Amino acid sequence: MDMPVNVPVDDPNADTEWNDILRKHGVIPEKPPSPTPMIQEALEEARRLAHENRLEGKDLDELAELEDEEDEDFLEHYRKKRFAELSTITAASIYNQVYHLQKPDYSKEVTEASSKSYVFVLLTSSQGTNVESRILIEIWRTLAQRFGDVKFCQIRADLCIEGYPEKNTPTVLVYKDGDIRRQIVTLGELRGSRTTVEDLEKVLVDVGAVSHSDQRMQARNKRADEAEASSSKIRQGNTSGPNNAGDDDDSDWD
Repeated sequence: MDMPVNVPVDDPNADTEWNDILRKHGVIPEKPPSPTPMIQEALEEARRLAHENRLEGKDLDELAELEDEEDEDFLEHYRKKRFAELSTITAASIYNQVYHLQKPDYSKEVTEASSKSYVFVLLTSSQGTNVESRILIEIWRTLAQRFGDVKFCQIRADLCIEGYPEKNTPTVLVYKDGDIRRQIVTLGELRGSRTTVEDLEKVLVDVGAVSHSDQRMQARNKRADEAEASSSKIRQGNTSGPNNAGDDDDSDWD
């Protein structure tokens, strides 16, 4: 009876003539391909996509500023894309106000309407004196004017759901296609009394009501950045130099 032969193999993955002979005869498996070419290919593809999409998210004014830097045909492609996006948003902007609900109309104005668009319902405190409710009421007005393709509704919680706990107000219900997609009970889930329009815009993006690249958000972000830069310059101006206003104010109280 033939006894199995132990073939010495130092490193089966080494590139040696002996290993090539062993692989040829099936004694050791083929060497796995090196990941380096695949990694390099992935990096090159990522660079290519980043270059092709370098104008993604830029508004029409920003595209106009690049006329001397970019190929005209390439710019025109993005201009047409932006115009199409703006036209779609304009056509879908049919609400642009906060709808104050009555309980008998809830099914029609909310559940049924959610088959056409996202519907955000704000359940406020019974007397409207709840601080967080007042904050959201103001935010609701701003969002309704900015995102006319989303329906924003408002109703007192106790008039909508009998016995609804006052401590659970304000409550936000997000409807789409007849179902509740998101529920936020009080602003504790967000930033409490410091909740801003930007926090609710993030909710819009998270549930899919608004795209992250939506031009309306891009424009707001640009204005916010410019305002912050301006404020920063003012603060720096007020605190620079030995005779700045801040030092003068402090000296009055010394």
